[in-house]
Amino acid sequence: MSYAARFSTWAEVSLQAIEDNVAWFVRHSRARVMAVVKADGYGHGALPVARAALRAGATWLAVARAEEAFQLRQAGLSCPILLLGHWPPEPLAELIAQEISLALWSGAQAEQAASVAGRVGRPARVHLKVDTGMGRLGVQAEEALPLVRRLAAMEGLTFEGLFTHFARADEADPRPTDEQERRLAGLLQALDAEGLRPPLVHAANSAASLTRPHDHFDLIRVGIAIYGLHPSAECPLPAGFSPALYWKTQLSQVKVLPPGRGLSYGHEYVTTRQERIGTLPVGYADGFRRTAGNQVLVGGKVVPVVGRVCMDQCLVQLDAVPEARVGDEVVLIGEQGGARRTAEQVAACWGTINYEVTCAIGKRVPRVYLGEGEPPP
Repeated sequence: MSYAARFSTWAEVSLQAIEDNVAWFVRHSRARVMAVVKADGYGHGALPVARAALRAGATWLAVARAEEAFQLRQAGLSCPILLLGHWPPEPLAELIAQEISLALWSGAQAEQAASVAGRVGRPARVHLKVDTGMGRLGVQAEEALPLVRRLAAMEGLTFEGLFTHFARADEADPRPTDEQERRLAGLLQALDAEGLRPPLVHAANSAASLTRPHDHFDLIRVGIAIYGLHPSAECPLPAGFSPALYWKTQLSQVKVLPPGRGLSYGHEYVTTRQERIGTLPVGYADGFRRTAGNQVLVGGKVVPVVGRVCMDQCLVQLDAVPEARVGDEVVLIGEQGGARRTAEQVAACWGTINYEVTCAIGKRVPRVYLGEGEPPP
């Protein structure tokens, strides 16, 4: 189905691809699967992705903001949800009331959560975040044991889990992750000795879930991979994964311009001969960056974006596609006629990573969801 009659630019998201990708981890891991749907499902849409992941066998969801957790609860999702990052004090009572599990890393946070839980009349579910080498959030591994003792003894808390995050699991060199694993293992050994190990220990992100089965523990947290995107060039997805998102637009005008004609702001591109130029109704306000070297697919061929990308529009050189006409579908990310433009290729052009490419697709770009059983477009 073409959506060009309804939208200027749009993203098609295959829920079947999400389900298939999640199901791979369900089959290949002995641990439970937590689907990470923060940042609006990495730009794919948190709620549809969450539902697809749960259908495929995921038992947990993870988010980064309180409002993301509330969105899932308000939609009727009753599964366990972990808030991975900072939680401000104002929504804390509602987070506890809605049984959203909280990451914490200090005694002050624990006391605050326990106090509010007492007023709510329901225990706060908490997961201790341990910094084994990422350097962002977390209690240092060597300082964690006293804090665990406090958590285990504190009224108003359910000490549900303990977790860390690997900083370099997507790299070919395993040694930095081995060192993080060693720090975590030392802590777990001390907890086991005192009978303080919580029910859930988790460490593996997408990369570690693919390459380090010994680090699966009780739960794996899979994010980028469930969207069919490679964790990194050094950690590609195995066969059987499919990217879930196609980003498309259309030709709004096709014209022939004479030599010497400057295009777009600043006239950074000037025609050198008579050239066929197409206009696309997509620009940097949609998340299509104002970067030199952009390419798109038209008529199953790779064509260059020429001139500066504008807020709402950009231009393409169409000499390689003389049959291109107004209304023809254009692919920014995806496949067309055997040609492919991946999120990874776009990221390389922009000097970033595939995560940022999909997360940055603007809110005004409609997401169109293809149902279960329907293949990627």
